[in-house]
Amino acid sequence: MSTLNYKHLHHFWMVARTGGITRAAERLNLTAQTISGQIAAFEHVLGFLLFDRVGRHLELTDAGRVALGYADAIFSLGEELESEWRQTPHGRVSQVRAGIADVMPKSVAYGLLAPVLRESGAPRIVCREGKLASLLGDLAVHRLDIVLADRPMPANLAVRGYSHLLGECGITFLATPELVSAHDGAFPRNLDGAPLLLPGEDSDVRPRLLRWFDKLRIHPRIVGEFDDTALLTAFGQGGAGIFPVPTAIVRHVKRQGAVASVGRTRAVTVQFYAISTERHLKNPAVLAVTSTARRELFARRASRA
Repeated sequence: MSTLNYKHLHHFWMVARTGGITRAAERLNLTAQTISGQIAAFEHVLGFLLFDRVGRHLELTDAGRVALGYADAIFSLGEELESEWRQTPHGRVSQVRAGIADVMPKSVAYGLLAPVLRESGAPRIVCREGKLASLLGDLAVHRLDIVLADRPMPANLAVRGYSHLLGECGITFLATPELVSAHDGAFPRNLDGAPLLLPGEDSDVRPRLLRWFDKLRIHPRIVGEFDDTALLTAFGQGGAGIFPVPTAIVRHVKRQGAVASVGRTRAVTVQFYAISTERHLKNPAVLAVTSTARRELFARRASRA
């Protein structure tokens, strides 16, 4: 196939989005014959039809629907770029778009992103939360600048990306004072039979916690599982059970509610990653996230939690 002609692609996109050749011609200030000829030339280069004519209307073929999905991504990015240039005529980064995996503790996400706001000429932060696979799809088409997650990029995804380790810390188990008093034996044996809240199945640390319990022959009573870490923490602070948190954010979680430590371990660790399309990070806002994480969040807080 010849090199993709983006003018032809744009004309196809306009026809598909406006609903017909005549409307597309009006939008593009071209004749209908010109648009029709461009579409025919594009189909000839591709080797398949993009539209079926049904009466006086055009309907997308299966191949046309696939092409439209890519065209949407390409031209929506072009519109975002134009908007960015209009807002920042001198090329300064005006915003950082961060995807937050839903298993990522919100306190960690805040600790990583807040330093960006302290930068000179701080950009606006746009956060999107969701499943890791969905966020990586948005990263691949440049709807996001960075994805924060508790695991590196999965090898089985057909998405080009690079995982940058931000830090690693152990796990601390927290609970209300009443639960701490009720299970005040030697750690970690005091977890045996204790009510426990766990992160959901998407969490990378969950299976390692369960293997650790099995190895020590400790059998806590799992009373709740949560995909959202903020909800898990809220239940724990309400006294529903003992709950694990990354040691790096223990001080923050303790400030949020009346909870105390049941015990901590380095036998199970949690890692956090920034995933980007850049092998070597260049975006200054993203660099602020990674450098602050390594310098402050994990280096200092973990040691004094």
